[in-house]
Amino acid sequence: MKELSLSEMRRMQAQLHEKYRDSWRPQIPENGHYNLLWMVEELGEAISVIKKFGDDAVMNDGTLRKAFISELCDIWMFMEDVMTCYGVTPEEFSAVYAEKHAHNMSRDYDKNCEQIYEEYQDKFTKGEDAHAPES
Repeated sequence: MKELSLSEMRRMQAQLHEKYRDSWRPQIPENGHYNLLWMVEELGEAISVIKKFGDDAVMNDGTLRKAFISELCDIWMFMEDVMTCYGVTPEEFSAVYAEKHAHNMSRDYDKNCEQIYEEYQDKFTKGEDAHAPES
């Protein structure tokens, strides 16, 4: 099968919502958080597959791998629903994704983690709450 585009996946989700429009919540901003919660549940199901069967099984057992990928699809379907609720277009998502990638490519993660560690160590030695917001 060929790779699906964001727009194709969006159309597929729209078809599913049309089929269940009388029983599912409308795709409006006020309902977006429900989709995030369902997505988190599906993420837990994907984690459970790995936890119960292990990485090796997910990589090498065809039936189990398909079940794992099915959970990933459920996660993505709810992500599509979240984006639809908040009016995020595939083009808008793609542009911000590319910007985020460029930003991440220019970051120095080792240096960033080192700075965060030093800040926590400094607060700890002073007896401050390391998780307290800056004043």
